[in-house]
Amino acid sequence: MILHASAVSMEGRGLLVLGKSGAGKSGLALRLMALGARLVSDDRVILEARADGVLMATAPGQIAGLIEARGVGLLQVDPVSSARIVLAVDLDTRPEARLPQDRCITIMGCELELISGRDVPNMDAILAILLQEGRKVAT
Repeated sequence: MILHASAVSMEGRGLLVLGKSGAGKSGLALRLMALGARLVSDDRVILEARADGVLMATAPGQIAGLIEARGVGLLQVDPVSSARIVLAVDLDTRPEARLPQDRCITIMGCELELISGRDVPNMDAILAILLQEGRKVAT
C-alpha cells in the first residue's frame, strides 16, 4: 500500500505523519529530524504489514532521501531504509480535550496509537519524547 504521508524513525521506532496536502507533514518531519529523527519517506510512504502484525514503512525508490522544505526546495538527506511504525499523528484533527482519550487507527490490520496533532503546541517535542521513551500514561 502506498499512502500520502511522511514517516520518520527515532530510536528504531517509526512515526507515520498523516494529513491532507498542506497540513504540515513535511514541516513536522523536518522539525523531528532536527531533534534527532531520521527520514524514512516524505510525501509518499510504502506500507507493508508483516505476518507478525508489524507495520513497516519504506520510501518509493524515486523519492528516497528527499524531503520538501517549503519555500526552499527539496533537501537530500541520509534516510533509514525502513522503519517499524509504532505511532501515527493526524495533522487534520485537533485533540478533543486537554487530556483526550486514547485513540487508535488500524492500517492493513495493524493497530497504532493515533495522536490528533492539529494546532498542538510543541507537537514535534511531544512526538520525539514518545518515540524515544515509549508511551504516554493512560488517562
